[in-house]
Amino acid sequence: MKVFRKKSTAVARQTSGEKLKYIKKNWQLYVFFLLPGLLLTLIFKYGPMGGILIAFEDYNVIDGVLGSPWVGLDYFKRFLSSPDFMNYLMNTLKLSVYGLLWSFPIPIILALLLNQIRRTGIRKKIQLLIYAPNFISVIVLCGMVRMFLSPVGPINSLLGIDTNWMTMPGAFRTIYIASGIWQTAGWSSIMYTAALSNASKDLEEAAVVDGANILQQIRYVQLPAIKNIIVIQFILQAGNIMSIGFEKAYALQTDMNLPASEILSTYVYRLGLLNGDYGYSTAVGLFNSVINVILLILVNWVVKKLNDGEGL
Repeated sequence: MKVFRKKSTAVARQTSGEKLKYIKKNWQLYVFFLLPGLLLTLIFKYGPMGGILIAFEDYNVIDGVLGSPWVGLDYFKRFLSSPDFMNYLMNTLKLSVYGLLWSFPIPIILALLLNQIRRTGIRKKIQLLIYAPNFISVIVLCGMVRMFLSPVGPINSLLGIDTNWMTMPGAFRTIYIASGIWQTAGWSSIMYTAALSNASKDLEEAAVVDGANILQQIRYVQLPAIKNIIVIQFILQAGNIMSIGFEKAYALQTDMNLPASEILSTYVYRLGLLNGDYGYSTAVGLFNSVINVILLILVNWVVKKLNDGEGL
């Protein structure tokens, strides 16, 4: 075993050395292809990070970022001591966590169901139907939701009631999550469907010969084939728990459902763009981003522990 490991290490070093030689020899190609992407990343991703300084300043448009007076952590203290802090934070977490718990398994289930359809023509038609909602604009989707759930909409007509669902704080999360699942679940299943196409056909045939039923085939053959994709997607989605889409939450907001629909992103928009409190809104947005990073690191650590300590 030790001899095998030494040979494997030697082969890996040799391969790495060959790659470095190739890169040094053809460095112009790497610069040509990587430079546009690097420039765009620096300009549009890292450049705007300088605006984070506004969170620590009494920002004034005339004085600019470098000329505005320094206030330190005052905005963060103001936000954390605000009576609305826990309400906005819990609204954001509830929408994100409930959305993750309900929406994450749906694309996997859809991919597994589609994989059971052997007739290519029927499968393509079903895929077309479940992929289509992804191309509907968020604003158009919210308009459709408002129309369907209005007092004179088709939902109330079927139920024989005249309830205005959009004014009910208790119904907001269900409406938000259910509409999101309908819009994105089909499109999100594409990568799982592609991964399932690489599942070992020999293992599937062997499972069928051994008398395995559909559920056993899914558990022992198909799920292991997409395990890595599932883990990666879970880490990415869990890392964005605090990054709820502003447009949809704002478009579904009404004065009556604000106790459940006011989240950190809509709060930042209202303070920063509508009220002009740029420093305070930047501090709230920075707080949101820091929580996201902490959650991403935590989830990645937990997944590694559950995955027998192996990296992804």
